Amino acid sequence: MKRRHVPTRMCVGCQEMKPKREMLRVVRTPEGEVLLDPTGKKSGRGAYVCPHQDCLDRAVKTRRLEKALGRELSSEVLTLLRERVVARPAGAYPGPSS
Repeated sequence: MKRRHVPTRMCVGCQEMKPKREMLRVVRTPEGEVLLDPTGKKSGRGAYVCPHQDCLDRAVKTRRLEKALGRELSSEVLTLLRERVVARPAGAYPGPSS
């Protein structure tokens, strides 16, 4: 039986490739709005973040999320993202050390 292809995307926080369905997508629409995209199907420029607090914090602190979208993030979008993420225990960050 043939294996099914699993699409992967890179997290802008930890820079790791992970399955697309496990990540949160933030999209800049053609109108210039920045929104959270739970379906992953909205048109526009998208960026992916792992659903973990440390990845989101790193993506915001280093401004990688803003650079990927080409636009500043509003406080409403950041609040929505923070509500969707899960906190990990300290020292459990899997990403590359900086």
